Amino acid sequence: MTDQVSQSGWRAWLTTDTPTSRRQAKLSSWYHGWLAFRGNTMAMFGLGILVFLILIAIFAPLIAPHDPLAQDLGNRLKPLGESGHFLGTDSLGRDILSRLIYGARITLYIVILVALIAPVVGLFIGTVAGYTGGIIDATLMRITDIFLAFPRLVLALAFVAALGAGIENAVLAIALTAWPPYARIARAETLTIRNSDYISAVRLQGAGPLRIITKHIWPLCLSSLIVRITLDMAGIILAAAGLGFLGMGAQPPTPEWGAMISEGRRFILDHWWVATMPGLAIFTVSLAFNLLGDGLRDVLDPKDGGS
Repeated sequence: MTDQVSQSGWRAWLTTDTPTSRRQAKLSSWYHGWLAFRGNTMAMFGLGILVFLILIAIFAPLIAPHDPLAQDLGNRLKPLGESGHFLGTDSLGRDILSRLIYGARITLYIVILVALIAPVVGLFIGTVAGYTGGIIDATLMRITDIFLAFPRLVLALAFVAALGAGIENAVLAIALTAWPPYARIARAETLTIRNSDYISAVRLQGAGPLRIITKHIWPLCLSSLIVRITLDMAGIILAAAGLGFLGMGAQPPTPEWGAMISEGRRFILDHWWVATMPGLAIFTVSLAFNLLGDGLRDVLDPKDGGS
């Protein structure tokens, strides 16, 4: 009974229309956003898939039934469920399920690193261009246009060819090709608020351009960037898988999903599961990010989500 009273008290405190502090107002805003997000069934489904993926990646050594690198040529290309291999084996007798489980770690590694690099670069370039204007704006936006003129995978291939094959170079190449859309969004947001009364008041208080950009403009751009990041994750995963498929990403015997598809394409007609299972994993995770992104867009940018 006491717990119910406590919970109802917290709920009333979070849903009040008259917050008494900045902290209460911020927590109330987050709570209302969570309630709106929770009401989106498909977004919650996408979130559930991603939480499941994270748990799998964390507990991979405990969950994986076999060593993902162990070869057993006597069990090569076994079908689903045979010889203790739930999803079958590949051409070297390695357990596909175990390789998918460990491959989740690589997928999250790529996603996290790209999400930490590309949006930060794009946010900095876009806000600087939008706030300063003039020749700086024109120069930075023409550089952005040059990057946007090339297909992402083609440009990533060019960077990897110059840097060398490997998962770290693949991450860097994808990040270098992923920042322009974030720069465009940040610049558009900056142009709408740089002459607002709020920014003018901060400027009159003596704040310099760097402080205005980092302390007052960046926070206003974050909601749009978060939505874009989430929606871009599917493309980033596909780009990483494409590089792995072409042999430019993670190198053998690393259990990377794109490389697994590349290896299985030779047996696609007779042993379909070798390429199909990692393909389904990529499809499922990409779909989950898209569903999550749609839900976040409805919460963080309702004017765009309703269009």
